[in-house]
Amino acid sequence: MIEMYHGGPVGIGTLAVNIAEDRETVEDMYEPYLIQKGFLMRTKQGRKVTQRAYEHLGYVYNEED
Repeated sequence: MIEMYHGGPVGIGTLAVNIAEDRETVEDMYEPYLIQKGFLMRTKQGRKVTQRAYEHLGYVYNEED
């Protein structure tokens, strides 16, 4: 998400297609874990990568992205 979508927001369907998973699998398996760890957040516009995820992965966080 960081490289392809500058951290989001990205729709759940788009995320599922990009990782070749069912939407339900993303919502039920991946998303809760990433939200719990503080790496992903849901917004009305879609999912966004958090500053914590940027830092964990070694990217520079830019609030404007």
